[in-house]
Amino acid sequence: MNLLRTDSTNADFQRLVADLDAELRSRDGADHSFYSQFNKIDALRHVVVAFEDKEAVGCGAFKEYAPRAVEVKRMFVIPARRKRGIAAMVLKELEAWAQELGVSRVILETGKRQPEAINLYEKNGYRVTDNYGQYIGVDNSVCFEKRLGPNA
Repeated sequence: MNLLRTDSTNADFQRLVADLDAELRSRDGADHSFYSQFNKIDALRHVVVAFEDKEAVGCGAFKEYAPRAVEVKRMFVIPARRKRGIAAMVLKELEAWAQELGVSRVILETGKRQPEAINLYEKNGYRVTDNYGQYIGVDNSVCFEKRLGPNA
């Protein structure tokens, strides 16, 4: 497994996100248009793409949310490669990169219709928190937070 730090101009990342969006359209149904407005990738500067046998198989990204806080976005692993720890590796790489940049808090949102994602975040030390920002009052949203660093 190779992990590449890149940005949203990466063609492999763009292909993986297209697959992610197709899957989310199916899972989210009528709610998809609400969520998609917050998932634009045109300006993501911190992207990780996972490669296995030179094939792009997973991705994730983060963007600044507040001083010393980032929001994880666009986590995805192709269906044929799931349940092999790839998402956890991408998430750990994103956390390491964020910490290198002085970030002490990571937040993210996922949907209740994504139990695999919820399980991933809980297994990796994320705790459910109050919905933030645009997700306040959204019943399908589950928000998480994780503290990074020695005082975590």
